[in-house]
Amino acid sequence: MQILDLATLLVCVTAALAFVNARYWKLPASIGVTVGGLGVSLIIFAFVSLDVPFAREAVALVRGIEFSDFVFQGVLSFLLFAGALGVNSQALWGLRGPVLTFALLSTAISIALVGGATYALLGLFGLDVPLVYCLLFGALISPTDPVAVLGMLKQAGVPKRIETLVAGESLFNDGVGVVAFAVLAGIAAAGGGGELHGPAMSAGGVALFFAQEALGGLALGLFLGWLGWLALRSVSDFVVEVLVTLSVVLACTAVAANLHVSAPLAAVAAGLLIGSLADRRPAGLSSRERFEGFWHLADELLNIFLFALLALEVVVVRFSGQSLLLGLIAIPLVLLSRTISVQLPVMVLGRRRDFNPYTRRLMIWGGLRGAISVALAFTVPAGPERDLFLVMTYVVVVFSIIVQGLTVGRLAARAVDSNQDGAA
Repeated sequence: MQILDLATLLVCVTAALAFVNARYWKLPASIGVTVGGLGVSLIIFAFVSLDVPFAREAVALVRGIEFSDFVFQGVLSFLLFAGALGVNSQALWGLRGPVLTFALLSTAISIALVGGATYALLGLFGLDVPLVYCLLFGALISPTDPVAVLGMLKQAGVPKRIETLVAGESLFNDGVGVVAFAVLAGIAAAGGGGELHGPAMSAGGVALFFAQEALGGLALGLFLGWLGWLALRSVSDFVVEVLVTLSVVLACTAVAANLHVSAPLAAVAAGLLIGSLADRRPAGLSSRERFEGFWHLADELLNIFLFALLALEVVVVRFSGQSLLLGLIAIPLVLLSRTISVQLPVMVLGRRRDFNPYTRRLMIWGGLRGAISVALAFTVPAGPERDLFLVMTYVVVVFSIIVQGLTVGRLAARAVDSNQDGAA
C-alpha cells in the first residue's frame, strides 16, 4: 500500500471529523474524533457486509497501517515531550515522592489486580489462558494514557497541585507500564517456546531488565535534553530552536531502540529538563511564546490524528459475542483495580500528605486509557489471546475516552469548587 494513500486517508478523515466536531458536536477534540471515527468504522462495516468495493478498499488501507509502530515509533515521543514541556518542573519536583510512588507502586498493584481478576474471569468462561498472559493484559491496560489525561487537564482548570500530581503520574506510569509489559512479554514468549531476548527471566534478571529500561531511558533523556539545551542557548533563531528540539525527540526514540531502554521515559526526561532550564533562563530562547506555541500546535494535531486512527483501527479487530461480553465485564474490574491501586499509596503517603477526596476521585476517574493500551495489545504474541485481549482493550478504552472523558470535567469542577488548592 502506498504511503501517500495512507497519509491521505488519515489526514482527510481526521480533518473531516475535526471539522464536524468543531462545527456541530463541540466535544473535546480527542473525544469528538474518537466518536466520529467509530461511527465511520461502523458505516464501513455495514458497506463491507454489502460487499461494496469502496468499503473493502478502505479496510485494506487501514489494515496497511501498523498501529503499534505509528504510536511507539511515530507520535508517542513527540506527545510525551510536548506534555512534559508544559509541566511546571518546580511543582513536579516538590511532588516527586507522591508522583514516583503512584507511578511505580500504583501501576504494579493495578497490574497484579487486573491480571489476577482477568485470570479468574476467563476461567469462569472456560477459557484456559496462562496467568502470564492475563498479567500482560494487566500491564497494557493499567497505565493511564498521558495523551488523554493531559488533554483533559488542559480544559479542566483543576488546582495546580492536583494538575501536577495527575499529569506527573500519567507521564511516568506510561513508561513504567511499557517496561513492565516488555518484561511480561518476554516471560510469555519464553513460556510459549519462543526465543527470549534479553536477560534471563529470573527475579534478578527481571530487576536488571527493568532498571536498564527505566533508568537507562531517564538517563538518555537527560543527556540528550542537556545537549539540546546547550544548542538552544547558543543560538537565537526560532527555526533552529524548533529543529533542535525535533532532533532531540527523534534521537530519544531512535537511540533508545538501539540501546534497549525506554523511549517514552527518555522523551519525558528530555522535555522536563528543557522546560525546566527554559523556565530558569527565559532568555535562552529567542521567543518563548512562539516556541511553546509550536509545540502546543504539534501536540494538538498529533493528538487528533492519533485518536482518529485509534477509532478507525476498529475495522481490523475480530469481534465475537463472548469477547465483547468479557470486555464489558473488564470495565468495572479495571476501574475497581484503579481505585484500589490509588487508595493504597494514599494510605502509605497519607501520614505526610493530605490527599483530599476530590484529588483521589479525580485520579481514579480521570485515569483515562487510550491509544497506548491498544498499541500494546497489538504487540501481544500472536495467538487467540491477542485477539481476545485486543477486543477487551478496545471496549475498555472506548468506555474510558467517551464516558470518563465526557464526565471528568464535572468532577474537576467540583475539585475547583472545593477550594482546597493547598492539599494535593
